[in-house]
Amino acid sequence: MNTGALRPRWRLNKAIARAGLSSRREADRLIADGRVRLNGHGVREFGISVDLDADVIEVGGQRVQVPGAAGREVWALYKPKRCIATLHDPQGRSSLADFLPRNAGRLFPVGRLDYDTEGLILLTNDGDLAHCVAHPSFGIDKVYLVKVRGRMRQEILHRLAEGPWLEGRHRQRVSARILHAFDDKTWLEVTLREGIQHHIKKMFAKLGLRVLKIKRYQVGSVALGELQPGESRKLGQGEIDALLNRTRRPNRRGRPHPAGS
Repeated sequence: MNTGALRPRWRLNKAIARAGLSSRREADRLIADGRVRLNGHGVREFGISVDLDADVIEVGGQRVQVPGAAGREVWALYKPKRCIATLHDPQGRSSLADFLPRNAGRLFPVGRLDYDTEGLILLTNDGDLAHCVAHPSFGIDKVYLVKVRGRMRQEILHRLAEGPWLEGRHRQRVSARILHAFDDKTWLEVTLREGIQHHIKKMFAKLGLRVLKIKRYQVGSVALGELQPGESRKLGQGEIDALLNRTRRPNRRGRPHPAGS
């Protein structure tokens, strides 16, 4: 009996993305550029299937380790303020690596948070999952608690709902609602699906409002919960499945449709 025939096979570009080296589109470019080898031979076929247990994949001369479903890890971390959202900082600032437990695998952050923004950031060893959660075309909401100086008017919220104009282009619509106001400060819940550097600060600055505090407390179905600054926890398989069930795959025209369709 040939048990190898029973093992699941993966498309080569998906396997490279799963390893965290790139998105699937970028993996296609790596293959087209001749930078990928399979079992010692150069390949230029995007859709070739591979056996993760038996085949050897190399990108740029380095062997690729692809985590299987059982080896996939996703961690939720409460990033403190004044912490760089990478695993290493050449300037010596505090980084995410300072707060991960020793039993965590080889992880990388999903998306980013600004240096002075606190709150939930996910880390994983699965590049394909990271791409689906971070890229705006997959429709994963990122929810923030934002404090601004100034009293918010409903007309401003309507302008945000139309989508702000930032860095020379029209951005996706923003959902925002007022939680409470006191003196000259307003607390809001803000939901984004895309994020550029200092997105929230730039967005409110164009409206004449100064942002005083930003805290992200939810990504898709994953919430910050009881975590305190610097604390982390590993997501269970049910939480990972729920997170991925929130994603919507872009169709050929660039419009997302439900992941299960």
